[in-house]
Amino acid sequence: MEFPPLEHISECFIKPKYEVEESKRPYHLSPFDILLLSCHYNQKGLLFTKPKQDVLSSSIDKLLESLKHSLSLTLVHFYPLAGQLETVVDKDHCRSLIYVDCNKGPGARFVHATLDKTISDIISPPHVPAAVKTFFDYSNGEVNYDGCTRTLLSIQVTELIDGIFIGCSMNHAIVDGTSFWHFWNVWSDIHRANNAVITRLPIHKRWFPDGYSSKDMYLPFIDHNEFIHRYDPPQLIERFFLFQWRQLQSSN
Repeated sequence: MEFPPLEHISECFIKPKYEVEESKRPYHLSPFDILLLSCHYNQKGLLFTKPKQDVLSSSIDKLLESLKHSLSLTLVHFYPLAGQLETVVDKDHCRSLIYVDCNKGPGARFVHATLDKTISDIISPPHVPAAVKTFFDYSNGEVNYDGCTRTLLSIQVTELIDGIFIGCSMNHAIVDGTSFWHFWNVWSDIHRANNAVITRLPIHKRWFPDGYSSKDMYLPFIDHNEFIHRYDPPQLIERFFLFQWRQLQSSN
């Protein structure tokens, strides 16, 4: 099935609603974080159906504004995601230090796009349509180290004929899978409750080996091409797997 090109409607950048004191300090990476600098962004998305009464263009505008507002509140707690990576080169000792400057850059990227297709067009084929890749920002081979010039978090809201897909691209050197979904859940709670009280705050403290501090995580290189490797993954065909829950009948 041929898909029309994705149409980008608008983009903007979202900053935390207000500044916290911790965001004024450098956010240092642990040894495990540094290992992921050559990996791709962590990308996952959620697909929703539009309510039947959602027929006015103002409805999507209202949703976008609500998502932006709740995202700005969520970033107060996940403030490193609103910054960018910073590299300090020490030429005298031939080494580099990479950390997150939480106030560098424009904030998290927020994109609104449209695709003239239905949910069925997306999930009915046995294999994942190539167009699904376009539902995510930073899906053109960017690696985590590109967070020096790109945002650490990008949200893309793709409007389908009868659905909404929210794709999240998050720098994998900053978050792992658990913290990725923690972010999703906190954002969801804040969005639904319009400024909910967060019961489980994110943990920003990183682990460092005994005898080392965050300021000791220097890399023995002065040029990023010496430690950043880019690669193109093989062209694989992705397949949908649907799991249906069926209630078992009692034999009694």
